[in-house]
Amino acid sequence: MEDVVAGVLRQWQQLNPSLDTAPMALIGRLNRCSALLQQATDAPLTDAGLTRPEFDVLGTLRRVDRDLTPSRLARETFSSGAAVTKRVRLLAERGLVERHQDARDRRVVHLSLTDEGRALIDRLLPEQLAYERSLLSGIDELRQGELSEGLSELLVVLEGRLGGLLPY
Repeated sequence: MEDVVAGVLRQWQQLNPSLDTAPMALIGRLNRCSALLQQATDAPLTDAGLTRPEFDVLGTLRRVDRDLTPSRLARETFSSGAAVTKRVRLLAERGLVERHQDARDRRVVHLSLTDEGRALIDRLLPEQLAYERSLLSGIDELRQGELSEGLSELLVVLEGRLGGLLPY
């Protein structure tokens, strides 16, 4: 069975056989996988009325298990400050996140989960992981580990070369 990217590569090879399309093969497949996963991984969260970025905010506040400033939350979630501000506002309106000023410096805001937010993320995380596990079920666990290690290697290289270009 052939993936979509293989067809694109074949077309380029027919047009220009001397063209080295190896980078396109890897990056094209990563981009295609990313696009498909972004569509698919939101499915269980939709029932809870959350987007993936909102889920990431809740998950980050839960996993660090302490208050975070908006700028720290932006770094932890790989988001811009403006995006975090919008997400936190929406989550606060729903009673899932609360803001409180620093006791020493009233210009500093700290963010934390409410009891309702903590209960929601604790309920949703196992469901989300089970869903993600089902998406990967066609690949055995050993191969999943190998793919994860390879992507980790790529991520370290890209972060070293491009990390400063990202808005977060």
